[in-house]
Amino acid sequence: MVSRVRVWLNRTYAENVFFMDQLRRNPSDRAVDIHATHGDADSPVLAAADTADVEPEGLSPAAYVEYALDQCVRRGIDVFVPRLHQSAIVAHRAEFAAVGTALLAPTPEAVAVFEDKVIAYEAVQAIGVPVPPWYRARTADQLVAAVEELEADGHKACFKPASGAGGVGFRVITRAPFSLMHLDGFPSPYVQLDLVAEALRQAEEPVDLLVMPRLAEPEVSVDCLTGPDNRIRLAVGRTKNGRRRGFTLHERWLEPARRIAEGFGLHYLSNIQFRMYGGLPVLLDVNTRPAGGLHQLALCGVNAPWAAVQLALGEDPGTIEPPFLGQDYTVVSGPRPLRPVSVPPQRAEEPEPLLPAASAAVAASATTQPTEAAEPTATAGTNRRAAAPA
Repeated sequence: MVSRVRVWLNRTYAENVFFMDQLRRNPSDRAVDIHATHGDADSPVLAAADTADVEPEGLSPAAYVEYALDQCVRRGIDVFVPRLHQSAIVAHRAEFAAVGTALLAPTPEAVAVFEDKVIAYEAVQAIGVPVPPWYRARTADQLVAAVEELEADGHKACFKPASGAGGVGFRVITRAPFSLMHLDGFPSPYVQLDLVAEALRQAEEPVDLLVMPRLAEPEVSVDCLTGPDNRIRLAVGRTKNGRRRGFTLHERWLEPARRIAEGFGLHYLSNIQFRMYGGLPVLLDVNTRPAGGLHQLALCGVNAPWAAVQLALGEDPGTIEPPFLGQDYTVVSGPRPLRPVSVPPQRAEEPEPLLPAASAAVAASATTQPTEAAEPTATAGTNRRAAAPA
């Protein structure tokens, strides 16, 4: 009888509820139990898991490794998919293996290269993968000089933290003075150069920014599955152009992604992003973890999470070719249930009496307000196929 597989995801993105769904609906029909931990008790991944714990706050990376080893022993974890403190965890791979847990994560060397975007750009450029022009800015003067050089070449400048995940901290520089126009509609990524420069001058902590031209769409995220033998098993590009999403197997995107994944030991699941510069694809970012949108490959008939777990367990799924490419689609929001929570203690004392006018207003409000649903829900990204451009 084939044993049940226990998989743990730590402090991961809400979208990975779909990662968990795919593990349970695996084509091997293997029983999977999922353990999840998070610092937010209302994270939907906790509700989606079979077992869940709220993580302690304030642990150093070293202390978190001890916490993670204890979780693996107590929960009987077979495969651990680390996101938080990934760098510290992969440095202790042998200790996890000693307690029977395989890490679904790259080598320590690969994680170290791609933690810093400047080091990453220098490294991939050395193996022939094109990158956009970039400047490192740690002071206001360095930022202004970089912006002026980019603008002199006809580019719109943008910046993001030299280390960080996703689009956190990404901003586009504008020289338009702040006005009511910037308070109209939804918040935008545009920020005034003088405000950023002044913020850097006033900063009490070190600043490390990557300044570069704003790159053109399409954005293509190549999801890669690489074995511990450094050989690619799967590479599929997910395209994004505005709200329209799709898939591609074009070598202009896949070839440089393979070169990076295989060359740097990006074992198991990684995500390598490209955009356009001067009419050619250039590297945007490298994620040494499963992408939040990885589950979208299900539209191509591919279950990448399960194939990765198989690799981690030593069961090679072989080279995976999508049987088809799904049609274009868009991403919308949908509700997900949360774990039940107890009602907090209520006030025991009587409230002070309201004035007559206020009492009447409260009474009227109570008769007109809609009743809220008792079951709390959270919003997470889901997919809906689009028959026409969004």
